[in-house]
Amino acid sequence: MSVELNHTIVCVTDREKSAEFLAGILGLRAGPVTGPFVPVALANGVTLDYLRVDRVTSQHYAFLVGDDDFDAALARIQAAGITYWADPFHERPGDVNTVNGGRGVYFEDPDGHNMELLTRA
Repeated sequence: MSVELNHTIVCVTDREKSAEFLAGILGLRAGPVTGPFVPVALANGVTLDYLRVDRVTSQHYAFLVGDDDFDAALARIQAAGITYWADPFHERPGDVNTVNGGRGVYFEDPDGHNMELLTRA
């Protein structure tokens, strides 16, 4: 049996704002509203389906990207004045980690979800 992650629901207070935020950082487009969701489709077929809720519990989402995509995303983060960290506990602001011989950063979305970009798994 083959098992693949197809989609996950990201609970947020403003589905359009949060979907556009992440899509903008990643250089993607948020999809049109589909039922209660605003989807952001990733290259591996997984979709993040943004759902509006009244109360959000912070979650962690990690995105494996190529070196050029990492550079572009980090440049967008910096240009927008978004604080980023080298670690998941947000103790090294404005720094990039080199875990597993790659690069990685963490940043928060508008609802405080801990987003991660990494170039090596």
